[in-house]
Amino acid sequence: MRKSLLVFVILLVAPIAASAARYLLGDRAVDWQTADRSSAGLLPQPAAHPEALVRVYAARTVRWRGIFAVHSWIVVKERNARNYTRYDYTAWGEPIRINGFAPDGRWFGDTPKTIAAVDGEAADPMIPKIRAAVEGYQLRSYGDYRAWPGPNSNTFVTAVLAAVPELQATLPPTAIGKDFPYNGGIFGLTPSGTGIRITLGGYLGLTVGWIEGLEINLLGAVFGLDLRRPAVKLPGLGRLGFGY
Repeated sequence: MRKSLLVFVILLVAPIAASAARYLLGDRAVDWQTADRSSAGLLPQPAAHPEALVRVYAARTVRWRGIFAVHSWIVVKERNARNYTRYDYTAWGEPIRINGFAPDGRWFGDTPKTIAAVDGEAADPMIPKIRAAVEGYQLRSYGDYRAWPGPNSNTFVTAVLAAVPELQATLPPTAIGKDFPYNGGIFGLTPSGTGIRITLGGYLGLTVGWIEGLEINLLGAVFGLDLRRPAVKLPGLGRLGFGY
């Protein structure tokens, strides 16, 4: 019993405490209303990049919630398009926001990480699927958003990823809400289509897939392993190893 408790403390409390220390000692504990939301310079000017483009980004969310979770969003651009289109799912206003922020903007001071990137001919057929998934997303009414356990921004992005399995992408373990059952099912394939996942309302879950790795969800806290790109997955800290 003591050993089990020690393991639990190490895997849950210690990573979150380390994430909290990083938050308090860093520059994220600033007034969210004045935090930087400008472009992080991750995307070229559309005119300089005529090819089609798909990006998935994630950045630590606002204020103390950033200790635990990230906010994710999707950016697309058709071939020869003059502008990018950014899709977010937020707690304020109409849940699905289109171009509410700079495509590669810092999320209230935090520089986003690129979760997935596809360009050119490979991106061309993905964009109509992404737009259709956004339009068909069911949890889009006022009042649907819930920070925990979902549906939130990460639930939305996960649903879109599931509509484009060829993107072969998965959100980080700190994307709380990604395990919420956006389609109402307990059992199903992983968004990449390379494995299976079981979720009980987003509170408990198990994911096993080649792209997603092995993940155990306990009240939104995700523990796991990634064998494809060797890494451990911990609450608060996210991935420790190769990859984002």
